[in-house]
Amino acid sequence: LEDGRGVFSFCVCPGGQVVAAASEQGRTVTNGMSLYARDGENCNGGLLVGVLPEDFPGEGPLAGIAFQRALEERAFRAGGGGFVAPAQRVEDFLLRRASSGPGRVRPTYRPGVRWCSLWEVLPAFICEALVRALPLLDGKVRGYACPDAVLTAVETRSSCPLRILRGEDGQSLVRGLWPCGEGAGYAGGIMSAAADGLRCAERVLVQEHN
Repeated sequence: LEDGRGVFSFCVCPGGQVVAAASEQGRTVTNGMSLYARDGENCNGGLLVGVLPEDFPGEGPLAGIAFQRALEERAFRAGGGGFVAPAQRVEDFLLRRASSGPGRVRPTYRPGVRWCSLWEVLPAFICEALVRALPLLDGKVRGYACPDAVLTAVETRSSCPLRILRGEDGQSLVRGLWPCGEGAGYAGGIMSAAADGLRCAERVLVQEHN
């Protein structure tokens, strides 16, 4: 975007579905997948907004994780409990009005969604970035700003907000531990995680041959 904040699609699944991926009580997390046939009614994918350390409330190395958990808690409360996810039609989101139900596109998330205004769930800077980005994405791939498309919150596990430091040889301060991929904070998607894993594997091979 013009202010330098990135917004991009993530893990797009043709004929896929939105799935529950929570790992803690009282926190809602979504993800996406396709079955082998990819024959579902919808195409789904994550929409990621870049978040910087200065966006986190509080200080310290765990501030990013605290921010992530707070978003998941807000999503859980907005869903009304039971890991139901808050959802909103794109048209309503762009007009900043709450949704009362679906249009042509039916949500696939189980155990279900609760229609609301995501402006009351997500921080304003995230919503404002999505408002600017959706029409731009629609210009690249028609359908991103489809009025009846469904936004389901919240996907927070694209990359770990806490990076495990590693040296030039790829190892952490704990020798023999090779942090890599999304969980260690070195990737933000399937392909970048795979590429980082390859780089780490090459470093392991070099170490074994030395």
